[in-house]
Order: sequence, then structure tokens, then C-alpha cells
Amino acid sequence: MEQRLSLVTLGVSDLARARLFYEDGLGWTKGNPEDEVAFYQLNGLVLALWSRADLAADARVPDTGATFGGMTIAFNTRSRDEVDEILGTVEAAGGTVLKRGEQQPWGGYSGYFADPDGHPWEVAWNPDWSIDDAGHTSLGAG
Repeated sequence: MEQRLSLVTLGVSDLARARLFYEDGLGWTKGNPEDEVAFYQLNGLVLALWSRADLAADARVPDTGATFGGMTIAFNTRSRDEVDEILGTVEAAGGTVLKRGEQQPWGGYSGYFADPDGHPWEVAWNPDWSIDDAGHTSLGAG
């Protein structure tokens, strides 16, 4: 697994309010057409805003406030097969696989693991995004 971060997803209670803050308040530009999630291209990585409840359900962690902080970080892969390879490596290293790799409704493939302190990471392959040789993740295929 390369040493890099691809995506930070913030679980928000009100996506419309959060988008107003980032887009109207901060002047950021949303990089995707869908309304149920918002992606913002940053300098070499992506910030996502998504419903907190949906994020917890996707990571298969209870949203009790005590065990889920409302945020995940992600490692995006260059291939679908790499998702399962990384989840296997993580498990062998002592991490906990929360969700095995699965085909996703948005067209990609992803799973989740927790590090030894319980921080959830998504491992995802998105066929519509690119990752350059330096590991920079970009919205849109390269």
C-alpha cells in the first residue's frame, strides 16, 4: 500500500447547509453533478461531504457518537483488484476489515477497514477518477 491519502469524507448532518458553507461561503467549486454527495478537488486529494448516517452505514459502523466521529479517510486504488489486495494486507497487519470489497451503486468497488485505534478507512477504486504517478487523486479520468 502506497503511503498516501486520496480522500477525506466528512459526514454532515445537513448536506445542503454544508454545501452552502463550502460553495457560497468559501467559494469552493463542486466537482461532480450528483446531489447526494459533494466532491471538491483539493491540491492532490479530494474532500467529500456526505450524509453522516449514510457514511456510517456504508462503513458499517454504529453512529453512536462514541465510536464514530463522522469522518472517514480513503485510499483510492488504480485498479479494482487492488482494493481486495490492500484489505488483505491490512488484515494481515492487524487491522480490522469492516466491509469486504463490494461493487458499489456509483460504479466503483470499495471496502472499509479500521486501524488498531478504530479509525475507519475506505479503500476504493473509482473508474471515473485518476491517480497520477505521484499518487495525486483527481476528479475525472486521466
